[in-house]
Amino acid sequence: MGGRPVLVSTQHEDATADLVIAELSRRRVPVLRFDPGRDFPEHAALAARTGPNGWEGRFTVGDRSAELSAVRALYHRRPNRHATDAGEQWAQFAAQENRRGLGGVLGALPDCLYLSHPQAIARGEYKPAQLDVAARVGLTVPTTLITNDPTEAKAFCGEQPTIYKPLHAGAYDVDGETAGIWAAPVEASEMDEAVSHSAHLFQAQVPKVADVRAVVVGTQVFSAVINAPSGVVDWRADYLSLTYEPVFCPQEIHGALVKFLAAFGLNFGAFDFAVTEDGEWWFLECNPNGQWAWLEDAAGLPITSAIADLLENGASPHE
Repeated sequence: MGGRPVLVSTQHEDATADLVIAELSRRRVPVLRFDPGRDFPEHAALAARTGPNGWEGRFTVGDRSAELSAVRALYHRRPNRHATDAGEQWAQFAAQENRRGLGGVLGALPDCLYLSHPQAIARGEYKPAQLDVAARVGLTVPTTLITNDPTEAKAFCGEQPTIYKPLHAGAYDVDGETAGIWAAPVEASEMDEAVSHSAHLFQAQVPKVADVRAVVVGTQVFSAVINAPSGVVDWRADYLSLTYEPVFCPQEIHGALVKFLAAFGLNFGAFDFAVTEDGEWWFLECNPNGQWAWLEDAAGLPITSAIADLLENGASPHE
């Protein structure tokens, strides 16, 4: 593969990554796409050797390969994890070695831009850290309680209208169907000993009139108002009823978002805000590797081009 390639780590079927790859190809930027959890080691080979300027060697997937020292950027989208077999110790060992070997080398390439580095994404997924950093960079944050104490939870919910939302927005299987847990109002009377079984995040409910999704690529911010039916707390629970329109991100919010990403070492973030009647933006959370393609189409935001610009240039805006 000639030139300085961009590595794209994602699942084999990823329509969002397809958009970026198509744009990079249009610009004649070489791309090597792979899914570490599915391709390595059966369909990919790594030959990395330490050198005076960092890792050298080749990474090959099928009939395409890239010189490690020449990689300009790695786009870490949503790859599968290395498969393990809970009943086979050797398979578990191999999966861990693959993750730390391939992942370790690709996470330590010289002169490589990461969008974003997998370890930075992992750090940025912790909501307690997000809320702390958001407040420190000047964003308005709702009063939040994280507890497994039913008494504390009951007292908090009795102080103001409160919502509960999970600390990790993973997918769950319910009767064979994929489902999620959305943010929802809770009452003090609902707090019982079940709270003690795990950590819970309770948050003062913001009296919002709309939601905003702000997608940050490097130092560029693309934001859109999300209009949901009245009374909908979590807009993700009612996609079919949503409407979108682009909106200007206030300068002070823009600057705070760039600082937020820099604090975590991220080059991308999908931020959610609740907007009140007086126009104040309240920070809710950040998905450091969130979806954005549907919003580009719905609100006319040139996010694909911005991501391709960053990967093509291969230099972090925070440096």
